[in-house]
Amino acid sequence: MVIDMPPGTGDTHISIVQRLNLTGAVIVTTPQDLALIDARKCVEMFSKVEVPILGAVVNMSGFVCGNCGEHTDVFGDGNEAQLCEELDTKLLAKFPLLKVIRESGDNGSCLLVESEESIKQLITEMARNVSVNFKK
Repeated sequence: MVIDMPPGTGDTHISIVQRLNLTGAVIVTTPQDLALIDARKCVEMFSKVEVPILGAVVNMSGFVCGNCGEHTDVFGDGNEAQLCEELDTKLLAKFPLLKVIRESGDNGSCLLVESEESIKQLITEMARNVSVNFKK
């Protein structure tokens, strides 16, 4: 089962950790310094209750122009690599800020069906990385 929780370490997070036997956690963050601070807090919380961290995923890791394809790091770049090194975890995937990702979420469609091949490959690679780390 996958549980998508909002950022932070509040009552909801603590209740879920206390009530469910979690086998692992994937930390999802964005490249901004403030989001990475929240990610560190989540890792600390999971470590205290002995839930292994399976890796980290970065959302909005740059904007890709729909017209020219140029990649711009709107929210910064490189901080997530430092975070993963610091937390001794693997970077599972970096998802750029793309319209198709937002549209898929808004209309409830499957991103694996609706998106271009490069996004499908990112999702598949992320799942493969989670499964490899889960087996460890």
